Amino acid sequence: MRYEAPVRELAATTGRHPALDNDFYRHWRSGPLPYPQVSVFAHEFYARTVNTAVMVALSVLHTEDLAARVECVKNLYSEYGNGDAAKAHLLLLEQFLTDLLTRLGDRPHGAGDLRGSDPLPSTSAFSAGQRALFTDEDQRVVQGALLGQEHLAYSMLVRLYEGVRNYKHLYGEDEFHESCEYFYIHIGEAEKEHKEQAVVSAARVCRDDADLARVRKGFDGFLDLTAEYWAGVHGAMLAA
Repeated sequence: MRYEAPVRELAATTGRHPALDNDFYRHWRSGPLPYPQVSVFAHEFYARTVNTAVMVALSVLHTEDLAARVECVKNLYSEYGNGDAAKAHLLLLEQFLTDLLTRLGDRPHGAGDLRGSDPLPSTSAFSAGQRALFTDEDQRVVQGALLGQEHLAYSMLVRLYEGVRNYKHLYGEDEFHESCEYFYIHIGEAEKEHKEQAVVSAARVCRDDADLARVRKGFDGFLDLTAEYWAGVHGAMLAA
């Protein structure tokens, strides 16, 4: 594919963007944080992530190129545990976050605690902007947004896991690693595959530089939304 290399170059710029290089990640990895701050993170990250698989599904619906659709379907199948509902990524995240909050807090936490709270305005703005990108009438913009989502995801989860290790003392040695399945699935395999699938699907919709520019629009849009989302989370954590 002629545009695979330019798409890879675009994807490689994520590390220099405030979507990844930001104060939230520096704070999250700085050491164990008090329960109120971790609670803010848990609720806002869940509210953000609850839509991830839906966005991938929308990328299938809003992409006309068959080969690009196939790559998106592979991604979606992975999000739903490769056919095993018990391994659906959102369920694994839910289990991890409720367990961590239970260990840090003074009461048991369940899925209802995560699902029942209202997200920050900045988190709601992220979700609305994300849906707008993934339902754009231009499939090139949709694929650019997917490229941004998937190439942020691996680095995001690495950084989040580094911070999660600050709470290892709350678990037994084996228990901690069993609890972190959500992170290991993504860091070890899923997000590597998703990154590659997103490159392929974005390159499939590029025939010339004008196409690439439209992919970039979706890509930049998703990164900018993500940077604003993390800024909102960080501010709320400091105020908690």
